Amino acid sequence: MRVEASYPDLSGKAALVTGGADGIGRAIVEALVRQGARVAFLDRDAERGEQLATALAATGSSVSFHAVDLRDIPATRAAIAAACAIHGPFAIGVNNAGHDERHDFEAVTPEYWDDRLAVNLRPMMFVAQALAPDMRRLGGGALINLSSTSWMKGSPHMIAYTTAKSAVIGFTRSLARALGPDGIRVNCVTPGWVMTERQRSNWWTPEKGAANQAAQALKGEILPEDIAQMVLFLCSDVSRMCAGQNFIVDAGTV
Repeated sequence: MRVEASYPDLSGKAALVTGGADGIGRAIVEALVRQGARVAFLDRDAERGEQLATALAATGSSVSFHAVDLRDIPATRAAIAAACAIHGPFAIGVNNAGHDERHDFEAVTPEYWDDRLAVNLRPMMFVAQALAPDMRRLGGGALINLSSTSWMKGSPHMIAYTTAKSAVIGFTRSLARALGPDGIRVNCVTPGWVMTERQRSNWWTPEKGAANQAAQALKGEILPEDIAQMVLFLCSDVSRMCAGQNFIVDAGTV
């Protein structure tokens, strides 16, 4: 049986999640909604995003979906402003969006390299920049950035992705120092190999699954909901003295 902690301080707070239409992002959106938060989420997958928003709104939850390609910074800023007009100022921001597209070292072009960083790293800066002023006016808030253990493993077929995800750690630590005096907590959550629908269909094989289980101290699949639970903790004021840290959820993988 899955256990979820209750964080009463999240009820009624406005939260923004990027990449919330499926996978880990969807689990985070659903977890925040269960806590009573008012949730807006961004994603470029309009069909899945609309379906999720409709399903959650049918339960009486305050939720909205905004279709946007996060590589387009002006459009992203406009989407955040539209979401704020619906839900009010955001006390919580979760920079989840990313795409672990595989690629060979020899095939990487300057354009591809820039695009991968534009997907996996650059939006985090400008989402944080858009949310910080309202968080200051609220007297504080929480920003959570998503990294990946793939950079720790030195995964060779996603060098642009691992570079971006390793940079998230430095970004988090510096941003925590910049925003901490305003009561804004900035932290990072770093998942291991999470069994999303996309991972199962694109990358999982029995051999890879067995090898991953052998490397884990805790046996069993890491699910999107496991990541969402760590994110909830960092969104809540129970983590009030956590800042600039990297919280790894990988079942003790070596």
